[in-house]
Amino acid sequence: MMGEKSHAFDDVKFRWCLKVSLCADQQVDGRVGPQPVVLDHTSGFEGLLFVDDDLLGVIGHSNFSSIRATTCVYKGKWAYEVLISSQGLMQIGWCTLNCRFNQEGVGDTPDSYAYDGNRVRKWNVTTTNYGKSWAAGDIVNCLIDLDEGTITFCLNGQSLGTAFTNIKMGPGIAYFPAISLSFKESVAFNFGKGYLPLQDPPTADLTKAHKLLGFIKNVLSTSIDTQEEKLLEKGCAMWKLHGEPTVLVTLAHIFNHFAPLMCKVYLVEDVLMNFLLGILEGGGSVDEHPLIQQLLDLFWLLMEDHEVNECLKQLMMSLLRAYRFSPIIPDLGFQIHYLRLTTAILRHEKSRKYLLNNVLYPLTPLRVKEAGLEELIPTTWWPTHFDKEGKDEREPKDESADERLRRRAYERGCQRLKKRIEVVEELQIQILRLLLNNKDKTTGEASRYIFLNKFRKFLQENASNRGQHPTALCPPEYMVCFLHRLITAVRCCWNEACRKSPSSLSSEDAYVPPQLFYNGKVDYFDLQRLGGLLSHLKKTLKDDLASKANILIDPAEIQAASMDDLDEDEESGAAQRPFGAAGMGSTLVRPSWLSSPTPGRANRFLSTAAVSLMMPRRPLAQPEKVKVRSLPVEQRTEEDIEGSHGNDGLLLGRPQEEPDQPMSDKSLLEITDGIVMMYNLSVHQQLGKMVVVADDVHEYAVALKDTEEKIARCPPRRADIMDELQKSQKVFAEKLNHLSRRLAWINATIYSKEKMLDVYWLLCVCIRTIEHADNTGSLFAFTPEFYLNVAMNAYSALKNYFSPANSMEELPGYEETLTHLAAILAKHFADPRIVGTDIKDSLMQALASYVCYPQSLRAVERIPEEQRVAMMRNLLAPYEQRPWAQTNWILVRLWRGCGFGYRYTRLPHLLKTKPEDANLPSLQSTCCQCFLCQAVWVLCQCEPVCCCCVHAVCPPACFSCCLFRSRSFRSVTPVCCRFIFTALRVNLCV
Repeated sequence: MMGEKSHAFDDVKFRWCLKVSLCADQQVDGRVGPQPVVLDHTSGFEGLLFVDDDLLGVIGHSNFSSIRATTCVYKGKWAYEVLISSQGLMQIGWCTLNCRFNQEGVGDTPDSYAYDGNRVRKWNVTTTNYGKSWAAGDIVNCLIDLDEGTITFCLNGQSLGTAFTNIKMGPGIAYFPAISLSFKESVAFNFGKGYLPLQDPPTADLTKAHKLLGFIKNVLSTSIDTQEEKLLEKGCAMWKLHGEPTVLVTLAHIFNHFAPLMCKVYLVEDVLMNFLLGILEGGGSVDEHPLIQQLLDLFWLLMEDHEVNECLKQLMMSLLRAYRFSPIIPDLGFQIHYLRLTTAILRHEKSRKYLLNNVLYPLTPLRVKEAGLEELIPTTWWPTHFDKEGKDEREPKDESADERLRRRAYERGCQRLKKRIEVVEELQIQILRLLLNNKDKTTGEASRYIFLNKFRKFLQENASNRGQHPTALCPPEYMVCFLHRLITAVRCCWNEACRKSPSSLSSEDAYVPPQLFYNGKVDYFDLQRLGGLLSHLKKTLKDDLASKANILIDPAEIQAASMDDLDEDEESGAAQRPFGAAGMGSTLVRPSWLSSPTPGRANRFLSTAAVSLMMPRRPLAQPEKVKVRSLPVEQRTEEDIEGSHGNDGLLLGRPQEEPDQPMSDKSLLEITDGIVMMYNLSVHQQLGKMVVVADDVHEYAVALKDTEEKIARCPPRRADIMDELQKSQKVFAEKLNHLSRRLAWINATIYSKEKMLDVYWLLCVCIRTIEHADNTGSLFAFTPEFYLNVAMNAYSALKNYFSPANSMEELPGYEETLTHLAAILAKHFADPRIVGTDIKDSLMQALASYVCYPQSLRAVERIPEEQRVAMMRNLLAPYEQRPWAQTNWILVRLWRGCGFGYRYTRLPHLLKTKPEDANLPSLQSTCCQCFLCQAVWVLCQCEPVCCCCVHAVCPPACFSCCLFRSRSFRSVTPVCCRFIFTALRVNLCV
């Protein structure tokens, strides 16, 4: 297996890199340790690491983490190999048991030796140049000769030469395979002639499995002609399970020997996976290859359940790993092939449900490899013309013919890359649509409800571990990929349901109904609500729930939690605590209070464990009630979600203000709610991180242009300066070649037009959800905070991250959406129903940024006059724990920005504006507007408001100028005049 790497498909089996045989222990002279050889995740590591389930793959999750294998060698010749998944900082090699890695890595201690292909060096306390640079997808071979005392490394089968000689040997000295890797770097180990592999291949089992598979192929290719009494040959693709009994009996005998082998991971990958991939090699759609479905039927029929489960688990893990580590060639053929086989397997209902329950993870993004990008984008380009403020000129007038050709060739390469990626993304969407199937109920619960419960559990783990246990979190790049595919799949399912029921809500108008936030059907895992703690809201809004949503909550289920609150009050003085689990999942008993004629007793306590509906305008003593249980996520059924026979499921407790809009598939509402939560957890932060690449391209392009200008001005006699400038020019050009290809990849996978539309759809969902929840009055307090956060962050992402390649102004309904968002910010920044200081600060900051840009300021002016006046009244009111800086900022911008602080479009003491600062609110020129100024003037004619203005200490010059220009100045009240003179006096001091 130490052969030279090839790009042919058969060479990318990862037979050694991914899996390990489960053969019996075999003692070999010179080796000490258990079989199979894996990574020592119990005691042989330092730092934070992700280790795969098979204990062969590892991802670094701290500054510099180290881990070793479970087996060591003390004499003879041995080797292992590592598949590089990322090309960052890593040190791979050998270490003894005495090595203790703290901030150091393999090769930084006396008894450890390592090769670092990122910095092209070898390490043993000291470091020197060695080897070649590695890239993602390369294979590093680590060979140790304990007879001669040497260590050698190979890259893709080519020797890099002897790295170390005279290594320490003797009694008590044994060497372990070991690696140190930095944050987010990942590899996969392969513990396996002169040199012996650390693990012997299961040669006997491999031969046996291939022969048995050959027998199965022969049986599938044979039919019995009962009339002629002879055997007939036919193609395997035409075979069907419901055939001759003799064939099934023959297959059963073969499977008696074949099934146990399919529990061994190496055999599954080398034999079964390659056979299934071969079926699909002919091309065509997956539906044109029914043989895979027939084989899976055969597996479930002739193998024990535990054997099928283990076989499917190992098969799917092998496909996932092969997809992640395959080299990216121009047509992405490897990735497409693995995804097609995954799709074919998931089309089998019983297999899909098992994998959904036990194996499947969020969709894995493609990992970029520089070599693959060079083939897809052979010509690179970057901006070379900048305006006076350092910004890129989109269409420079003085662009030369060569620059124009390079730019167009680069754009064509970007388009080719985008088309290849779209094929992969479409296959991923097909996989998600299979998982969202809600019609496959023949073998138990439909796939969609299994997916929904697993998805909710996934969100809970990432929400609860954020900031505490980073190793338990899903990587952000996976979240971004998963979110976009899930949005597309959900919208496809939603539109299909709408076609069957035209009167139901379409995905274009999707929102999450407010009753999901308080009827106990959806668990939000202690996430903050706009009105504070959930336990507090249940107690203070119990009457509103009863009158507006017809919900009564059984006090018997929460009384224990309430008594705990009282005990906590006595001990610590705390008035509230999060809702406990005392009443969750308890047995529902008809309590005596249901027949009580006393409204006070019926409404004394609230709970999500037992919810009862009562018809409006009916006596409380005799309501019609439907009991609902708030179950743990994994125990919910289809009826709990979709409802039946008068049970509204997720829509239980519709408030009077909420329209009775038919919903065809209520499960899609909860998935949409989960998508919003997932964006808030990590997707937005990851979108912001990717912008750095575009900024780097700009900075290096400016540096390269500056260097070229210096070369042109350098006198011929200064050869030393010319030499240094030319070296800098080469470094900048190489970096720009790399970054421009990287930027093309990011623009195709992260910032494309389609991804922008996904984020825009999410923004619209949040806006409509907030508006519907706002209509419920006091029940708006139950809305989770993250809906407002996502609305603000999604707008920020659309405005700052996706431009200038994609303009927000081109989005459908752009101006109307801006107006709705402006209305939300204007109304809720001082909403008494919102109690969290953080979310209030965020709303105020968002409004302060909103009024700095022409398009968004016009949106604020388009909101109804009543809301404009109310916004200004709130801005002019006493602070009452509001941030004064943002309030004054907004007032200054609204008063036409003619004061002392806004005569510059950028900070005057800066010579140049950094590209990432170009869109800062403080650098925007003032926008002329009048509606809001008129609202200020109307309010300032009221004496109490003028007094509040004095308390607000607003920047004076702007307001005074506004008043002096007004024709109605003579009607200003005495208090207003005093305010003007006070403002002028403060302005003179400034």
